[in-house]
Amino acid sequence: MFRPTSKIIVALIASCVVALPVAHSAETEKSAQKTVLITGANRGIGLGFAQVYAKRGWRVIATTRDPAQATELAQLAASNADFSVARLDVASAQDVAVLAAALRGQPIDLLINNAGISGNIRSQSPGKMDLESFGTVLAVNTIGPLRVAEALLPNVVASQDKKIVNISTSEASFGMDGGPGRIPFYRASKSALNMLMLNYAKMVTDRGVTVLLVNPGPVDTDMMKGARMKLESVESAVGQMITVIDKASPADNGKFFNLDGQVLPW
Repeated sequence: MFRPTSKIIVALIASCVVALPVAHSAETEKSAQKTVLITGANRGIGLGFAQVYAKRGWRVIATTRDPAQATELAQLAASNADFSVARLDVASAQDVAVLAAALRGQPIDLLINNAGISGNIRSQSPGKMDLESFGTVLAVNTIGPLRVAEALLPNVVASQDKKIVNISTSEASFGMDGGPGRIPFYRASKSALNMLMLNYAKMVTDRGVTVLLVNPGPVDTDMMKGARMKLESVESAVGQMITVIDKASPADNGKFFNLDGQVLPW
């Protein structure tokens, strides 16, 4: 049960007000259902995570840059009292601060840093490199996850599971054959994310937090439109990654996993 405090309104979707959950009392925290917060939850992998955790009976906080356009999230929220939608641009310090304030005191068992962009492919070729675009990619893919993790670290520490999961890519690995040169902004941003979270994992281990990086592989999402390769369905990729997340223990802190559970080289 929640304490009888006023709810904080964070999104107006399809003429319905969606509220974030209010904090538990200390007496009920241990018996409370688990909570997951997912960034970039309006489509693709993020939406897949939101759907599965909602079916599992978790309290889901799904974030998106534009809640008014997130019709599938609105439908989930309308049919599930434990599903809320919040506005969040991970590249916006103000958005992150507002969300953190709204969630103060609310334990978050699992934080999934999923929001990401590949950047304009045309601006990532020799002679046409757009460094301003590169900065945007870094702001979302590298700085954004750290900003969110830092802001919500007290919430994660206050939870039972204490897990932070970052969606990365095998394209970021120096130890694997990444094939021909392509999308360097995206790949570099994810390599930086890997190193950042490897170090962050070591720095929060004394608080009982487990930080993971997970490669979903090529998945049938908008980001992979036009790809000439076999693509995993969102349902399959998300299901496999959740198995990895479920099995992860503090001994796995700072590891880079493939969706099948194999540990990948940096």
